[in-house]
Amino acid sequence: MDNQQLQKLVEEISLEYFHKPFKHQAVFNSRLKTTGGRYLLQSHNIEMNKKYLDEFGMGELIGIIKHELCHYHLHLEGKGYQHRDRDFKQLLQKVGAPRFCSTLPAEKVRRKSSKVLTYICNNCHLVFTRKRRMDTSRYVCGRCRGKLLLKSIDEQQG
Repeated sequence: MDNQQLQKLVEEISLEYFHKPFKHQAVFNSRLKTTGGRYLLQSHNIEMNKKYLDEFGMGELIGIIKHELCHYHLHLEGKGYQHRDRDFKQLLQKVGAPRFCSTLPAEKVRRKSSKVLTYICNNCHLVFTRKRRMDTSRYVCGRCRGKLLLKSIDEQQG
């Protein structure tokens, strides 16, 4: 599916479910990583994440389009278009649009595999765990002011 086909699909869904025309642009944005789509307040355009079509199929894409069209039509009408607004929640329910899109499988893996680094005080052997690497020449143990050593990554995995 290309941008022209997406534009046509968005226009059809807008007429079928909202009974109003979609007069702006709908495009795929390859830079979207964590969301299925977004409605741009300034230009009134809609950007879609093509990965959702590839991973979950046309049904998921149509759900995301409906969701973004809810933002679009409510914003143009001057009604509550944000996720927390009653108007938005009611329109989502009326057209059968999801409140949130599914999580991409690659995102699930990336979030779960956050490494944990272990530092040990050379003096009192207190263990520190950190998500971010730290410069051991700049920091000392908080208990005894001893030198910190990074436990090797090979030792942590085994």
